[in-house]
Amino acid sequence: METTPQFFRHGPGPLARLLFFALLSCLLMAEDLRFKYFPELRPTIAIIVFPIQKLAHLPAQIYDEIKVFLDSFHVLKENEILRQRYLKDREQLLRLRTLQTENKQLRKLLGAVKQIESETKAKAVLAEILYTPRDPFSHKTTLNKGSQHQIQAGQIVIDNKGIIGQITQVYPWVSEVTLITDKDHSVPIQVVRNNLRSVISGAGKNNELELRYLSVNTDIQTNDLLVTSGIGGVYPPGIPVATVTEIDRNPADTFAKITSTPIGGVDRNRQVLILSLLPPMPNNPAETSEIDAENY
Repeated sequence: METTPQFFRHGPGPLARLLFFALLSCLLMAEDLRFKYFPELRPTIAIIVFPIQKLAHLPAQIYDEIKVFLDSFHVLKENEILRQRYLKDREQLLRLRTLQTENKQLRKLLGAVKQIESETKAKAVLAEILYTPRDPFSHKTTLNKGSQHQIQAGQIVIDNKGIIGQITQVYPWVSEVTLITDKDHSVPIQVVRNNLRSVISGAGKNNELELRYLSVNTDIQTNDLLVTSGIGGVYPPGIPVATVTEIDRNPADTFAKITSTPIGGVDRNRQVLILSLLPPMPNNPAETSEIDAENY
């Protein structure tokens, strides 16, 4: 009896196989949904099918990872652009804040100019602080105004709060100011509360002034405001100088030790005012002739 060779044997056709597996799938779905005869069959099939599912999802995972990898370059580039823009905007914001601060200070100085010119008949010139020496024992600063701007030695320098110092050296385009905290500098003052007059001197320390040669029973209190008295004709009267911060009344001493803090300061602003006393206004000629006629 002849037999067909193994490689010529044919099994069921594709259509028959499709119908068989479709019928088997329907039976399994019906069993799983209705009868539940094989509860362990579904997990077993899931275990068998899991590697195939992972392999089927592998191309999608690779595509997602490549997309995330490419998007990361775009995010890095965008972050760098945003970082540069942030730094640029921050620089402009800081510059704007600086300009706003200077503008506020200039407004205050403008108000101080109007008040000083109306009350003390002194002309004010706006100047800017160029630099302050690093020497802690040198209480001087340099302004950007000099003899070319009609600045002279002896003129006083103030800010919008009070006295800063006096010009002691003048050069063509800059001038040097000796601060009131210098130990060799003195300012005639009076106490606003009781009009007590004295002289305040620098202590050679930052933010410290001394009232010397006042007896222990002098009528002076902490927080008293000290202003220029106008004696001597150098400092216009009524400009704030300092505030009394500490009083040491030792009965064993002849004089009280009185420490004050200056109101103005070069460490707070860049713009200052240089004051010069204006000459007294001449009398009206008509009024002068009337007075002469009456005297005659």
